[in-house]
Amino acid sequence: MESGNSDFKTLSGIPLKKVYRPEDVAGLDYNRDLGDPGQAPFTRGPYPNGYRERLWRIFELTGYGTPEDSRERILYALNHGETGFIMEVDQLTSYHMFDADHPDVEARSHDVGLCGPPLQSLQDYEMILEGIPIDETYCHPGGAIPQFSPFAHSCYFSVAQKRGISLSQLRGTGEGDFLLSYLSCPIKDQITPMGGMRVNCDLIEFCATQVPKWVPVSIPGYNARESGITAAQEVAIVLANAIEYIEELLRRGRLNIDDFASGIGGVNFSCGRDFFEDICKMRAARRMWHKLLSERYGAKDPRSLRMRIHVVTAASNLTYQQPLNNIVRTTSYSLAAALAGVQSLGVSSYDEAISVPAPEAQLLAIRTQQVLQFESNIPAVVDPLGGSYFVENLTSEVEQRAWEYLGQIEKQGGFIKALDSGWLHREIMKAMTEWEMNVNRGDMKVVGVNCFRMEEEPHKIPAFRSNPKVWEISKERVQKLRRERDNVKTQAALDKLRQACQGDENIIPSVMEAVQAYATAGEVGNVFREVFGVWKTPLPV
Repeated sequence: MESGNSDFKTLSGIPLKKVYRPEDVAGLDYNRDLGDPGQAPFTRGPYPNGYRERLWRIFELTGYGTPEDSRERILYALNHGETGFIMEVDQLTSYHMFDADHPDVEARSHDVGLCGPPLQSLQDYEMILEGIPIDETYCHPGGAIPQFSPFAHSCYFSVAQKRGISLSQLRGTGEGDFLLSYLSCPIKDQITPMGGMRVNCDLIEFCATQVPKWVPVSIPGYNARESGITAAQEVAIVLANAIEYIEELLRRGRLNIDDFASGIGGVNFSCGRDFFEDICKMRAARRMWHKLLSERYGAKDPRSLRMRIHVVTAASNLTYQQPLNNIVRTTSYSLAAALAGVQSLGVSSYDEAISVPAPEAQLLAIRTQQVLQFESNIPAVVDPLGGSYFVENLTSEVEQRAWEYLGQIEKQGGFIKALDSGWLHREIMKAMTEWEMNVNRGDMKVVGVNCFRMEEEPHKIPAFRSNPKVWEISKERVQKLRRERDNVKTQAALDKLRQACQGDENIIPSVMEAVQAYATAGEVGNVFREVFGVWKTPLPV
C-alpha cells in the first residue's frame, strides 16, 4: 500500500485486490503466455535451468579518483567475489568528452574524479586495466552515453589487442544510454540524438561481426525509472529505444534482424519499492520483447528472442537519514531481482546517498548477493512465483499498460522524435513532481525521512573522500601525452575519423585508429560535435 488511506495499489497506481483467484487469470494460456523457462515467450526466464546452471552475475558499479584508484577498487571487488565489473567514469570529463584542461572542467575542478576516474586516452585505459584479466572477466567499459561509448569501447578493445587477445574472446556489455544523458540528466554539449543513434548503431554493427560475445548497447530503463515514471512506462521506453535501433539497422540493409538483435537484447531495469510489481515488470518485459521481435520483425534465432536483464537496485530510494536502513532496502530489492530471474545484479551500497561507496559498503553489497545465492535456496527453482494468480494477473496488467504507453510514444513519431520534441521530458517532469509531492504529503512513506524520524542519527556513517588532486593529476597527464605522442599521426587519424563521420561508413575502425594514435576523449568529442552538431535540450513547458 503506497498511501495512508484504505486504497491498496502498486507504486505505479495499479489497483490491488485483497485476494486473487483462478478467475483473475482465466484468459491466460500457458503455452502462449508463459511457457516453460527457456521457451517462448520467455516470460518465465530466458534459460531452461535458470540459476541451477549459472548464478546471476554480481556486477557492481565501481569508480572514483584516478585510474589507479579505480583499478585498486575493481581488484578489491573481484577478489572478494564480484563476477564482473562496471568501470564508472568521471562525469565532468568523460561524459562531456572534455579533457581535464578544458575551461569548463577547470571551473569545476573539485568535481573531477568524484564519481569515477577521468579516462581521457588509451593510456588511462591501460592504467585502469593493468593486472585485470579482461580475457576472463565480464566487463562494462564505462561507455555510459552515446558520444563517449565508441571511445570507451575502442580503448578497451585496443587494450585487448595490445595484449594479444582476440576481440572474439571478449565478453561484456556496453551502454550508450539515451535515457541518462538525453532524458533524465541532460548534459552540456552532447551530440544530437540522431548523432547518438548513428554512433550506437555503428557500434552494434561492428560488434555483430568483430566482437560476437559482446552486448554493445544496454538500454537502461533504470535511469528513466529513477526519475519517477511507472513500471509500465519504464518497459515501454526501453522497447521504444530498441525499436529505433532495429529500424535504423534494418534501413541500412547490411545486417538481418538475427545478425544483431541479441546485441540489443540485454537491458537494465530498476528494482525498488514495489516488490511484486518489479518482479512482474521483468516477466512482462521478456514476453513483450519476444512478441516484438518475432511478430513485428520476424526474428527466428532464440538468442534474438530472449531478453536478458541486468538490475540495479534503486539508489534514488536510499536516504542519508538513518543510512543503515538502506541495507534492508537493497536486500529487499535484490530479492525481487533474484525471484524475477535476472542475469546480473548491482546492489547499491548503503552509503550512496552520502558519498561514493566506501570499500566496506561495497563489500557488503557483494555479500548481500552472495547470501542470497548461497544461503536462500532461491537458485533451486526457476521462476518460483510463476503460476501465482496475483503474479500472473499483475504481469499481464503491466504488459497491457506498457503496450499502451509504447503506442503513445509511437504517436509522437517514435523515441528520438519524442526526445527532440520534449514530450518525454514533460512526462518525466510530471512523474518527478508527483513523486516529490507524494513524499512531502506523507502519502508515500519513507522510513526515517517522513515517518519514524529521530532527533539524532543513531549511526554515524563517514563520507568516503576521493583523492583531492585528481584534476591536477589528470591535467598534467593529458598535457604530457599531447607533448610526447606523434602528433602528425594523431592528427591524420582524427582527420580520417572526421571523414568517416561525414560519410556512411562504420566509424568504429576509425575511432580505434584514433585512440591507438593516442587521440584524447576531448579531441574525439570535438570531431563528433563538429560533424553531428550539439543538441539543444528541449525544456519542459
